[in-house]
Amino acid sequence: MTKHPVSRRGLIAAAGVALPLGLAAPRVFAGNRVAVPDSLLAPPICHAALPVPVTVVPQKHALKLTWNANSICTVGVPVAQQKGFFAKRNLDVELINFGGSTDQLLEAIATSKADAGVGMALRWLKPLEQGFDVRITTGVHGGCIRMLASKDSGITTLQQLKGKTIGVADLGSPDKNFFSIRFAKLGIDPLADIEWKVYPADLLGQALKKGEIQAFTGGDPLMWLLRERDNLTEVATNLDGEYAHRTCCILGVRGSLIRDDKPAATALTEAILEAQQFTVENPDQAAAIFAPYAPSAKPEQLAAMLRSHTHGHHPIGTDLQQEIALYAEELQRISVIKPSTNPQKFAAKVYANVLS
Repeated sequence: MTKHPVSRRGLIAAAGVALPLGLAAPRVFAGNRVAVPDSLLAPPICHAALPVPVTVVPQKHALKLTWNANSICTVGVPVAQQKGFFAKRNLDVELINFGGSTDQLLEAIATSKADAGVGMALRWLKPLEQGFDVRITTGVHGGCIRMLASKDSGITTLQQLKGKTIGVADLGSPDKNFFSIRFAKLGIDPLADIEWKVYPADLLGQALKKGEIQAFTGGDPLMWLLRERDNLTEVATNLDGEYAHRTCCILGVRGSLIRDDKPAATALTEAILEAQQFTVENPDQAAAIFAPYAPSAKPEQLAAMLRSHTHGHHPIGTDLQQEIALYAEELQRISVIKPSTNPQKFAAKVYANVLS
């Protein structure tokens, strides 16, 4: 194995984080709640990125990586493939576009039908609580979830949606979980005060026009395109306020690969980190690479979406564990994660540091 040396601080800087959260003064809330570091509440800060390390496995290693080709969140996957970030680490990665349920996906990874996958934290954490042998090795980016309403409705805040009907494509979706958390923090019961109505994603805009719903939520590229096409109001996103420094998309690797062949898990994680950094620095090129998977969007539209996300925010180590713990606590608040689950211990259990 050949490994180009770089300090841990340098790797964290490459991931867009200035210091480990353990070195930042935490803001502590009453009771047993997770401490929220000031760095997660402050506005984003740009940092000069250092090169991501390159771990070269000694023999060509075939891996299967699952992703959702319909979501621009996963842009780093085809970028890593086409820019040769896998190949230069001696990885032969087969990309699998997985359209099944999250439980099926994590089972496929845990049982070695696949080796890793990229997905949304707010969809993965509940199944991971149930014990799938999959570990999160890095955050990928933040952003891409949007709540939209018609301009004629006058709805511009989440508070105005109390008592209203909101369209979603899936009652277990990360966007539904995210905005349920946001409502709960505003004192709005996401079950009693909001009616969630399921539609096929491509019909959400029509349901809004018909008045069947007063708002809808989902992920890019569709939400961005509907907002622009129908001149909709963007009520909120998952980059608002305290979430500006929160990852929403993560890389999960099967536990047996980490235990039996950690260099391969390390190399795969590095390649995804390098792809995310490439996306930040070259959004137009990244958009062109992703364009074949989103024929309804123009490359310049995809590039605008990428610029609106935080692809430079891909935490590792203590930083990522802290974000996972915060999500776990928030999911407890909306009765997704069990009340008996300790958020910090859960975060430590589902995270694996393959980059040390």
